[in-house]
Amino acid sequence: MRLYRLLLTFAGFGFAIAAQGAGANPPIVPAVAAPSPIRPDLTVAADGSGDFKTIQEALDAIAPGNRERMVIFIKDGVYHEKIRIDPACITLRGQSRQGARIEFAQGAEEFRRQPDDRGIGVVNINGNDCVLENLTVQNTHGVIGVHAFAVYGRADRIVIVDCDVLSDGNDTLSLWPGGSGRFYHARLKVRGSVDFVCPRGWCYMTDCNLYEVNPRAEAAIWHDGSKNPDMKFVLRRCRFDGVDGWRLARHHHDAQFFLLDCTFSQAMRDLAPRRVIYPLDGGPPTEASVKRNRELDPSNQWGERAFYHNCHRVGGDYAWFRDNLASAPGAPRPGQITAAWTFAGTWDPERTGGPVIRKLERRDGTITLTFSEGVTVKGRPRLLLRSGSTADYVSGSGSDTLAFAAPAGPRAEVSGFDPQGGAIVASEAAATLRAASLALP
Repeated sequence: MRLYRLLLTFAGFGFAIAAQGAGANPPIVPAVAAPSPIRPDLTVAADGSGDFKTIQEALDAIAPGNRERMVIFIKDGVYHEKIRIDPACITLRGQSRQGARIEFAQGAEEFRRQPDDRGIGVVNINGNDCVLENLTVQNTHGVIGVHAFAVYGRADRIVIVDCDVLSDGNDTLSLWPGGSGRFYHARLKVRGSVDFVCPRGWCYMTDCNLYEVNPRAEAAIWHDGSKNPDMKFVLRRCRFDGVDGWRLARHHHDAQFFLLDCTFSQAMRDLAPRRVIYPLDGGPPTEASVKRNRELDPSNQWGERAFYHNCHRVGGDYAWFRDNLASAPGAPRPGQITAAWTFAGTWDPERTGGPVIRKLERRDGTITLTFSEGVTVKGRPRLLLRSGSTADYVSGSGSDTLAFAAPAGPRAEVSGFDPQGGAIVASEAAATLRAASLALP
């Protein structure tokens, strides 16, 4: 079989990959963020040229009960701050991936000794449907092997795309909303120590680079899927590298890993994903170790679940990651394993179609449009009436029903839609901002 060599240099990772024939995966090319279909609602600029100089000031200007998609544009600059995202439906969009940087030194132990109201991570996400895109988040604590969160989340439907998420500590990217969240990651560079990507619930991660910095680390990735046997952590077309002897995965609770078209560097140790059993060094168990193992037993009911397709290691494959999708629940084919499949049809962050109008109703003085999902209104759209007059938008942004004011009577028949330079977009988090279809039913 013809051998060839791919050289991958991704945002500072020099990763030489020797691959064989059809098993090779092309290098990940960092994406350029697509232009936004709407203007940002708020602009942050460290130099004072925006609406706010800090990101937290911009977040604090949004109502905690917000349900509209709010886009905060972050101009290039270094923002030395921890931030806490409380409202739902927030997008933080950087001007450039390397230029818009949120940096803070925060060790978890230091936080526990001296807590503040921002949170244990650099970016702390409490609001559902949050999107981070085209920026860098770095915990500059700088100590290998201790907990130092870059992104810490306790919300559902979190999307992170085209970002660098960096730490030298454990748990770099930690999304833990009660053990049952849904998360989507694409084209990330993630660096960290033990368990540095560690979702609880459902997670789909694609076209990402992960780098393990700790020579004594127990694992790079971790999963808790103990609340539901369907919970899974899917990684597709991801590249793994690290210091010599780095290990792939482990779990304390029930976990379910799917790795497809992934590439591992030669430095990866020959050790399959496994449940953590104390003591970690495999020595004689102490009373404390026995107690801890017993505490974890109830959240380990379904055995080892790690499934692979077309994964390869530089220098030769290990037997434990041979193709075995046929043994996974339902025996899914590789093409079936998409983001929508990962979330069991409850969420598809990769869909591009926008909300559609399901119903139009006319009542005295009001015309209402009901959409297939929650929408956000940008600008002052209006309906065009056959009489030649118009019905101006009144209310409803953040819900699935918009109200327009119109003259009463039979002549208030709608003939078209005029966005007046604005837009109507989906409020729910997704990999791209989805504009609503304005075709009338």
